[in-house]
This record gives sequence, C-alpha cells and structure tokens, in this order.
Amino acid sequence: MTLTQPRADRVLLHPITWPQFEALLDCLGDHRASRIAYSAETLEIMTPLPEHEYYRDAIGDAIKDIADELDLDYESYGSTTWRREIKQAGLEPDNCFYFQNEALVRGKLTFDLNQDPPPDLALEIDLTHKSLARFPIYARLGVPEIWCYEQQELRLYTLQSGQYGEVERSPIFPMLPLRELPQLIESHRTQGRRALRRSVREWVRSQL
Repeated sequence: MTLTQPRADRVLLHPITWPQFEALLDCLGDHRASRIAYSAETLEIMTPLPEHEYYRDAIGDAIKDIADELDLDYESYGSTTWRREIKQAGLEPDNCFYFQNEALVRGKLTFDLNQDPPPDLALEIDLTHKSLARFPIYARLGVPEIWCYEQQELRLYTLQSGQYGEVERSPIFPMLPLRELPQLIESHRTQGRRALRRSVREWVRSQL
C-alpha cells in the first residue's frame, strides 16, 4: 500500500480493495470530522478546514431556506457515505438532498443504492482542489445534480449521458439565478447566520 500526502489536510491510500475500504469505514465510525472518497482502489481521506465548513453550512442552509420559501418537500442527509460495490465507487458529499425522490426516501435511516435512488443533489465545497476527482464517482453512483462552490463561485452541473455538463439553471430551482448566492453570502457573512438566512429568504421572494 502506498500513502501519499499532497496536503496537510488529506492523504491518499493505494491500493485499497473494496473489503479494505468497508473495513476502514467501520474503524473510522460515523462520528468523525474527516471525509472520504473511493475510486478504483484509491482512497482519499480529507479533514475539512474551518472555511470549508462555513460555506458548506451556509450553502446547505440556503438550500433549505429556498425549499421552504418555494414550499418544496426535501430530505437532507449531510455527509452520508454513499457507495456501490459493483461500481467500485464511494464518497461522502459535503451535503446532499432529495427533492424529486423525496417521497421515496422520506424518513429512511438506512440506504442501499442497489435499491434506493441516490440523492437528487450533492454539494461540493472545493476550496483546496481535492486530489481524487469527485465527478466520475458521482456519475457512477448516478447523482443527477451537483453544485460546486469554488473561489466565491457556484457552478451547477447535471448528469448527461454519463457525464456532468455545466448548466445555467438548476432543474430543482429553475426559477432562481443561483449563481448569485455566493455574492449574497459574502455581503451578509459578517452580519451573522440569522441575518444571512433572512437575506436568502428575502432574495427568493424578490425573484418570484
């Protein structure tokens, strides 16, 4: 097994077989700060920085507030570990949501992607450029939509013929110019979390 450490906040392990991957997940447990991604016998373990966690929560809260303002039912499963052995793919998004398939998973506490639909939306905060490419893993898991925040920009991607293509509007919230969200967050960041969430709700109402 080879260990590389391209940054202080992450390590890459290779080769890691699927049984070793699952055993490592059991050892790490659910209550941890680190996040994992697995593809083709390569495992990345990343420890998020405070800046990363701030934008994860800010955008995640914004998604919930938008859904509330639009009266859309949703489920949020945070950084759940999603995996499919047959695809040799597994990862933990920064956050994930069900919208279109919300009724199918409402109240569920365990998942099997061989039977259950994957999340409709995954959120990735990429402040330091993750070493292991996430999009091919998401594609093998079948996640329809990804929002990627990087350098104060929010980019939207949808799965098209097995690959992700960038789009201007989210199929979940087609009426909203979501690329404005980072500017909204920055302009209210120093005013506190409650003020930020109020501003998101007001922004949604102004768009309607």
